[in-house]
This record gives sequence, structure tokens and C-alpha cells, in this order.
Amino acid sequence: MPLLHIRSAQRDDVALIMGFIRELAEYEKLSDQVVADPAHMTEHLFGTRPFAEVLIGEVDGAAAGFALFFHNYSTFLGKPGIYLEDLYVRPSARGTGLGSALLGKLASLAMERGCGRLEWSVLDWNEPAIDFYRRLGAEPLDDWTQYRLTGPALHELSQKSA
Repeated sequence: MPLLHIRSAQRDDVALIMGFIRELAEYEKLSDQVVADPAHMTEHLFGTRPFAEVLIGEVDGAAAGFALFFHNYSTFLGKPGIYLEDLYVRPSARGTGLGSALLGKLASLAMERGCGRLEWSVLDWNEPAIDFYRRLGAEPLDDWTQYRLTGPALHELSQKSA
């Protein structure tokens, strides 16, 4: 049985985190959309006002996955929540329990921090991930549609409120 360890990322893990992001993007066929750079990642994760946190998952002492997350807030629950932006386990470490361990650590952090929920999104074609999440007891929110503003549309809307 492999030895699993979950730890909080440190500033010197930024290159590792960037590598995981690129691997995830390649798996999701979105490599062309990765524009993140180490300097911004360092500032946003470890600067004076961190916007997100990262857990590093290790199998037998070697980094093999990560979870990047941040807090959100539920007005209905009146409690904070955790939003899991990215969860990735290298193919060689899948089946070791590392994905479950990363999500288990996030659930534990949510409970410790008084959060009312843990949420994430999954691409609708990613059946292995969907099956994995359902085995953990997660339920899809079929009645919600996610929206996003980026690039020119985000800029244009920001100008309307200026």
C-alpha cells in the first residue's frame, strides 16, 4: 500500500504547481488557455493578500497531485464555503487513493473553518472524474448553469460601471 501525504504548498512549490496546471490543461485539452506565470502565481498564492491555497499530494514521498481552492460565501447558509478550482492527480498515481485523500483534506478544512459546503465543477465529458465524485457521495447540481465573463467582455462591463 502506498504512503500518502497531503501538505500545504509553500512558496518554493510554485514551479511544481505550474507543472501540475500544465498537465491538467493538457488532459482537459485546454493547454492553449494557460497564461498563468510563476510570478503572478507566487503573488496570488503567497503574497500579502493570498487569493487561493494549494494542497500538494504525495505518494511515497513524490509529489503526484494538487488541489487549488479558495473561499466563497453562501448567503443562504450564512456561512463560508470552499470552492475547489482544480484537482489533479498524475495518471501514474491514480488508483492510489490520492484523489480521495486530497478531497478528504479539503472536507476536513471546510469543517475546521466552519464552512457549510465544498463545491467544484467538472467537465461534462470527464466520465472518470464524474464517477469518482459520485462514489464519494457528491451530487451534481443539474438545475444550475455556470456563467463566466473574461477578456473583452469583462473589460467592457467594467467600463459601464465606471
